Amino acid sequence: MRIADVTTYVLKPAGRRAYLGALEDGSELGADQGYVVREPWRSLYSGRFETMLVKITADDGTTGWGEALAPVGPEVVATIVDRLLAGWLRGRELTGPRPLWHGLRDLMRERGHLVGHQADALAAVDIALWDLYGKLTGQSVAQLLGGAHRDHVEVYISGLARSTDEERAALAADWARQGATRVKLAAGKGIETDLATFDAVAAAAPEMKIALDAHWAYRIGEAVELGRELDHRGALFFEAPLVPEDVDGHRELASRITTPVAVGEAMRNRYEFADWLGRRALRLAQPDVARTGITEAMSIVELASACHVPVVCHHSVGLGVSLAAGIHVSAASADTPYFEYQPDTIPVAQSILRTPLTAGPTGFAVPSGPGLGVDVDADLIATLAKEN
Repeated sequence: MRIADVTTYVLKPAGRRAYLGALEDGSELGADQGYVVREPWRSLYSGRFETMLVKITADDGTTGWGEALAPVGPEVVATIVDRLLAGWLRGRELTGPRPLWHGLRDLMRERGHLVGHQADALAAVDIALWDLYGKLTGQSVAQLLGGAHRDHVEVYISGLARSTDEERAALAADWARQGATRVKLAAGKGIETDLATFDAVAAAAPEMKIALDAHWAYRIGEAVELGRELDHRGALFFEAPLVPEDVDGHRELASRITTPVAVGEAMRNRYEFADWLGRRALRLAQPDVARTGITEAMSIVELASACHVPVVCHHSVGLGVSLAAGIHVSAASADTPYFEYQPDTIPVAQSILRTPLTAGPTGFAVPSGPGLGVDVDADLIATLAKEN
């Protein structure tokens, strides 16, 4: 079987808020605002969903779908697929995803493009190849990866998008009543402010384990101080505490607190993770499958396993394709205690699927059909792409 065609789709579903939904000062980020920095964080955010899907078609008409985590500038990622990857792929024999992944990776490797938009584009294509190969062989991605360790992937609720601690606490209590056992707070607003939110949520939902995502906001001294307070409170993990390039700072922090330091969304490949793991700079690895692809994600999982570090796949904004890919990787990995559950994004993620994923605050059912096990509404995708 050979690759007949590769098609990209840039999607920006109208009227959809991006990651974190309502800003936690009570305001909202509207779709007409374009890209803005949402204080106190430093990264660009969009007022609506933005993503890039890729469809790979075999010469018998079978299709596989992939998705890149591209919350801003998905046109850049699509251009890389169209201009640099698709031409190499067309006409190639599909004997399995890995041989093609190696060829695609090498196209820009010597130019230093193993990260950034090139890696995001490769991730989307790689996911589509696994989906396509699974459909051609009649096996799910988890089966292709060696088998699933579980048929249900547990989760943590990511973010409490309310404007006050009282409202956040009430929302956490509501999630607990629905069966949720873990929640992650959007933090990085100052030590006292972060701890006040933590304590309010802990008081309202004492049965829930609470994690903190600092969005790279702190310096080492502040992170140690906050981390020790999290130790006293039995926090689930401390995510992205320092700027993402400060490996030694994270190593120092990890050695001075007991709360697991969680890092990974900024990384794209095994070489980056190997550096961090070798320096013991993280205790929870968070690759995002829509940025690494399935092939590289499993390499990262094995590296982490050799260092006895659990893997908790990151997942922020993304539609049902990237979500399914992350679930399959989590199911096929031995030490993956939970996965990220984005309440604001799940309805949008499901909207492109003819049959929705089984999802809720207690976890995801692992799709059992061939490939990713999701039925993408190709007509809807084509319509949405034309609306941009």
